[in-house]
Amino acid sequence: MSGPARLRKDIEKALSNPNLAGALERFAEAYLVARRKTYEGVDFERLRAEVSRLKARAAQDIGALADRFEEEARRRGAVVYRAATADDACRYIADLAGERGVRTVVKAKSMASEEIGLNTHLEGAGVRVVETDLGEWIIQQAGQRPSHMVMPAIHLTREEVSRIFSENLGEEVPPDIERLVKVARRELRKAFFEAGMGLSGANIAVAETGSIFIVTNEGNARLATTLPPVHVALVGYEKLVSSLADAATILKALPRSATGQQAATYVSVITGSTPTYREGGTGPKELHIVLLDNGRLEMARDPVFKEALQCIRCASCLNVCPVYQLVGGHVYGHIYTGGIGAILTAFLEGMEQGYGPQSLCIGCRRCVEFCPAEVDIPGLILELRKRLVEGRGLPFPQRAVLRGVLRKRRLFHALLRVASKAQKPLSKGGPFITRLPLSLSPLSQTRSLPALAEVPLRDRVRRRPAAEAATRGPLALYAGCLVDFVYPSVGEAVLSVLEAHGYRGLFPDEQTCCGAPAIYLGDVETARELAMQNIEALEASEARYVITACPTCAVTLIEDFPRLFGDDPHWSARARRLAEKVRDFSAFVHGLRTASTSGARAGPGPKAAEDGNGPGRSGPRLRVTYHDACHLKRRLGISREPRELISSLTGVELVEMAEPDRCCGFGGSYSLRFPELSAAMLERKLRSIEVTGADLVAVDCPGCLLQIAGGLDKKGSAVKVEHTAQILAGFLSRSDGPPCGEPLQ
Repeated sequence: MSGPARLRKDIEKALSNPNLAGALERFAEAYLVARRKTYEGVDFERLRAEVSRLKARAAQDIGALADRFEEEARRRGAVVYRAATADDACRYIADLAGERGVRTVVKAKSMASEEIGLNTHLEGAGVRVVETDLGEWIIQQAGQRPSHMVMPAIHLTREEVSRIFSENLGEEVPPDIERLVKVARRELRKAFFEAGMGLSGANIAVAETGSIFIVTNEGNARLATTLPPVHVALVGYEKLVSSLADAATILKALPRSATGQQAATYVSVITGSTPTYREGGTGPKELHIVLLDNGRLEMARDPVFKEALQCIRCASCLNVCPVYQLVGGHVYGHIYTGGIGAILTAFLEGMEQGYGPQSLCIGCRRCVEFCPAEVDIPGLILELRKRLVEGRGLPFPQRAVLRGVLRKRRLFHALLRVASKAQKPLSKGGPFITRLPLSLSPLSQTRSLPALAEVPLRDRVRRRPAAEAATRGPLALYAGCLVDFVYPSVGEAVLSVLEAHGYRGLFPDEQTCCGAPAIYLGDVETARELAMQNIEALEASEARYVITACPTCAVTLIEDFPRLFGDDPHWSARARRLAEKVRDFSAFVHGLRTASTSGARAGPGPKAAEDGNGPGRSGPRLRVTYHDACHLKRRLGISREPRELISSLTGVELVEMAEPDRCCGFGGSYSLRFPELSAAMLERKLRSIEVTGADLVAVDCPGCLLQIAGGLDKKGSAVKVEHTAQILAGFLSRSDGPPCGEPLQ
């Protein structure tokens, strides 16, 4: 079975497991509450900026820190071995066990040991390995690998653990948590007293003292590192920091972000060799510290991926990831899980191992909001995709679409026009396609798809009468593919609102796809070609501002275009000049409001959109709930502005849904590549909408409009979905002036 086919099968299996879904969802909800509470009174942004700074400095100085750490640790009686590869580390530890006659090793939790396959290597050498972290011990009995970097058995229910214990211990163990823990304690106690070696990882390694920090919520790690006469600490280079002060800063963030605790139950600091119990008394304890490279130093030298070494392994990114919460770490990961796991896997285990996991990132950027070290995981994922494409090329279907069609504006647009005619047997003249045939049917199984507009925006603009009161401008409208060819009424609404504020709107005909699909699939070559086409088209308009109603397009024009031409001064300068002109529609209109603006003069009743997404109702009040688009909030920092625009409208009641900024599951081509995951994310969003009792969902992203409107239509819901521009334009048609105030000077 091929890699992609196996991944799809694993996704299907995970989604069909109600126990997994329940366990992950319950934990995710509890985590958010606990984290919010434990960060009360703490300046999270300031703290994470400090963690990011000190970890970035450590990555920059990693060689010098390793030298200092080794010197200080040796001076205090430790033996330090630098392992260049996984094999080196395994061989050193196995040889040491053989020389000391060790038959049993007790292990505290160590993801690095999972990475290098240490257990298998030791068992092959005749050494029994016993995991002593409760979660690790459970999955060792089950013959599984960790599904989470902090909570390795999070995917299992108590009933499943009961069955695992009963099968492996030869006794009936009931699914009672207290009883399960008691049985585990009994079994582990034997191993602690039999062990000739204890093995641990480390959360932090301090260069100035040669100390290692181990942060846990169980006492087993202390027993593993103190009872046996030999302690081996397997420490990745990325755990190195300069000073104890740096360690203290990390400790302020680690437990809060990992498990929502102000402090972990145990923080053990081990500095050099200490006395230990031996038969007949005490004697010196051996402390061996294995500094593990295995790709880390290469990562530190990489100008882009060295950022990943800032990770403090709290796993908060997993705790808030909408994809991880659906499938868990056995699907979304290899050894290290989630988005950060895909990045680490590519460097520590090889690019091929990271290929499958990286594809699961939807790019919602929720992880970035929560990361206590400011690691831009989605950004690094995009860089990883770019390098994978450079190394192995694009799959044929993607290459055919991106390079054979998308690059060629005239061909691309001509095909869309043909499709708008050919779709009629499927759309039956309505706004939605409710069912696709044959192998395409999964794409319409849980959402209706919008019909392509019969007349695209670029043609409608030509027929629009010139704005009579245009005293300002001109402003260029950058539509993007969906607004141009699927939701032209959104573009018309944008122009109507801008004209009401005295601006003359232009539509540069040569504009084309912004290139976001190519960027998100790693095809930088196509993205650069499309960027050049759009820069030339928008420059020719000589507009003061470029307005877009699509946040993904806005991000691409503002952030990605300049980055795409980092090695080309000419195009880079042109891209930066364009980026300075680009404005999101809602934020731009919000900025036009004066302090005395009181909103629209007329009551509710936005006109129904021609795309079939208008509210189509009137009444004393219109209940509107707002969905935050991922790119709008997390890349452009816009969330307050559209809410204030909507709330200012007479007769409108804005009601917030739970988790309004949770990804709806669209993700552009993601919903085509992983329709089952997209559908599961959409279902959660639809439940949140339903609870509000809203009549209308407001969005500022055409992709979210497609996803949410399609999901609601599939359910037969009466709730409608509109872009903020459509809502404002609807009120505009019933008032005697702009719905959101006069233009500012």
